[in-house]
Amino acid sequence: MNILDKITLDKRKEVELRKSLIPVSQLEQSVLFERATVSLANNLRNSKSGIIAEHKRRSPSKSVINNTLNVQDVAKGYENAGVCGMSVLTDGKYFGGSLDDLLTARASCNLPLLRKEFIIDEYQLLEAKAYGADVILLIAAILSREEIKMYSEFAQSLNLNVLLEVHNEEELHKSIMPSLDMLGVNNRNLKTFDVSLETSKSLSGLIPDDFVKVSESGISNIESIKELQPYGYQGFLIGENFMKTDNPGANATEFIKTLEG
Repeated sequence: MNILDKITLDKRKEVELRKSLIPVSQLEQSVLFERATVSLANNLRNSKSGIIAEHKRRSPSKSVINNTLNVQDVAKGYENAGVCGMSVLTDGKYFGGSLDDLLTARASCNLPLLRKEFIIDEYQLLEAKAYGADVILLIAAILSREEIKMYSEFAQSLNLNVLLEVHNEEELHKSIMPSLDMLGVNNRNLKTFDVSLETSKSLSGLIPDDFVKVSESGISNIESIKELQPYGYQGFLIGENFMKTDNPGANATEFIKTLEG
């Protein structure tokens, strides 16, 4: 069983528990549920840098990245830096995140927020909306084509952007459908944790131009982005690179300045 299978198994149990504690009607009554969302896809289309910066405390591959920063400072710092959007990890067991992190980020900035989560149930989309997200992530490796269709269409009905993540050609072919806004290529092999930008390059030609192309994982320098832009990538998800510093906002500011300079 690889790490993704393990996370998914735990996630099913976690979601069942959450559903028993907080009914859907309660989520729908949340103050943020009626909020007008901001499109990350549009931001990326109109940006020179395309940076989606992440708040991430730890990960299965790196253990602790940064446990000392508060979400509020990180969100404000990223917004001041001029990023296109912010990704917030809400998985507790493996990444040390929570839905409260999403809520705090929402209260601290006006950026489009991506709920970075392992989505296996429509309930999680209602949570995302209720806690202030603008975008949800769907991971092709853990979902069937029918599930991708069902969740992405449901997300659209909630006015949430959909970023679908693939790791290989097979996942890409089963995933392409009109209800997605962005197609993300994860450069990390989830079985070995090896990272290679070649994954983004080789899949770029197979992604129709209707979708905003996003490259994820292993993007730690300006060179990587310059290398991927000619392949049509407009979005770049950067997690550890900013989070492993004492001041992610200041680092993102420098990074974007240099990139656009």
